[in-house]
Amino acid sequence: MFRKTTLFAALAIAAGLTLVAADHAEAKRGFSFGNRGSRTYQAPPATNTAPTSAPIQRSTTPQTAPSPAATRAPSAAPAARPSMFGSGLGGALMRGLLIGGIVGLLMGGGFGGLAGILGLLLQAGLIVLAVMLVMRLLRRGQPQPAGAGAPYARSSGVPPMGGAPAGAAGAGYAASGAAAQPQRQAAPGAPSDELGLKGEDFDAFERLLGTIHGAFGAEDQGTLMQHTTPEVFSYFADELRENAERGVRNVVSDVKLLQGDLAEAWREGGREFATVAMRYESRDAMVDRATGQVVGGDRDAKGEATEIWTFVRENGGDWKLSAIQGA
Repeated sequence: MFRKTTLFAALAIAAGLTLVAADHAEAKRGFSFGNRGSRTYQAPPATNTAPTSAPIQRSTTPQTAPSPAATRAPSAAPAARPSMFGSGLGGALMRGLLIGGIVGLLMGGGFGGLAGILGLLLQAGLIVLAVMLVMRLLRRGQPQPAGAGAPYARSSGVPPMGGAPAGAAGAGYAASGAAAQPQRQAAPGAPSDELGLKGEDFDAFERLLGTIHGAFGAEDQGTLMQHTTPEVFSYFADELRENAERGVRNVVSDVKLLQGDLAEAWREGGREFATVAMRYESRDAMVDRATGQVVGGDRDAKGEATEIWTFVRENGGDWKLSAIQGA
């Protein structure tokens, strides 16, 4: 009985370690980290490749809350107090006649003067009504300006978004041998390509996808440091160190881009950012460092993943990986 209990316990522990290793192999793909400048905590525009994106979970960029003054609704202007006789020309006439009548009464007009004032007010009222009627008829006869009553609108002028521009990245930003991906019209107000990216830029993004994955699998920290920002490199270095402490190594090979879309490209001071959604295939497995035995993933079969990578360059230099988001 004791031997059976010990055997079951050993099998349970081994299964648990296997699940942990497998989960760790997949955690790298679902983790979102890095820096997208002032748009770090904003979701990139949806693309055909990645309609949704995971928010940045780990970043050195502070997340600032909107100030109370910015969110406070502007106070409404106090409403004008209406006059007893109304505003405009009619009200002014009535107020003048009333004041004149009161002055006349105080000067000794008596009840007769008061009756005269009432008659004068009646005549003035009829005159005012006649004037108002004439002005209303004249106003009704005036032509309305063109477009009056219709809401003002203008064309955004945003070019269609979708894959790379024609001839920009060749087969790199569409499935090899497949038909061209349909383009998606950019939503009103969505960020566009402010940089005017060219074919060599998209070629660089595809090349960095394979180079960074290969360097991570080979634990080549020098190559990782060369092609990533210091923040992203620190996250990669932490993961490599944790793998070494567990006695495993994440082997990634045969990375091939299947489809890619530009989400947005913009400039902030001397830095230029480009966020690209990429669907790719690769062989991704976690192996034991001592024996080479696969403890997670599959070293032979290829799997697919979709991620959103943000690249940055300063003063026209080389593109470097600045952030990774899951999709």
